[in-house]
Amino acid sequence: MFKKSEPDSVRQVPESQDTTFGTERNASAMRVKETATIGPSIRIRGDLAGDEDLLVQGQVEGTITLEQNLVTIGKEGKVNATVNARVIIVEGEVDGDLNGEEQVTLKKSAGVRGNIVSPRVSLEDGARFKGSIDMEGEASKKSGANPKSNKVTEIKSPSASSDEAAKSPRGKSEEQQLFKP
Repeated sequence: MFKKSEPDSVRQVPESQDTTFGTERNASAMRVKETATIGPSIRIRGDLAGDEDLLVQGQVEGTITLEQNLVTIGKEGKVNATVNARVIIVEGEVDGDLNGEEQVTLKKSAGVRGNIVSPRVSLEDGARFKGSIDMEGEASKKSGANPKSNKVTEIKSPSASSDEAAKSPRGKSEEQQLFKP
């Protein structure tokens, strides 16, 4: 009923499909960023800097500065350092400040003792954290966020006569009540 023109072993994939797959594969390979890993048995004392993503499964003491990259402290990671990165994800233990240009995330297995400065901060249920969180600090200023000024401006309103004050249900204008010395 059906006639096979060629045996299966001789059939070839059309060239246009093959080159498309190869092009897609090459394009996706170009988008993949390399990630450096500090393994569980590695201990580093000093300053780390570079231009690639970092996964810490070992121990680091000092400073980690990867301002345009992702830093992940894995479940086995123990960091006693200040971390400066674009995005910081913590699953392990950190004793030090976290400065994220875009975001800092503490996963449920995280334990952090230190201050966090980042425009976006996420703490999963179960994460342990002791310190302060500043979402209007230097990191958010650099990323273009517009923090509100803490400066109080005095608003002066025309002084009300004693007759007008007596007629008013509150006795004073709203502006005077809000900015009462």
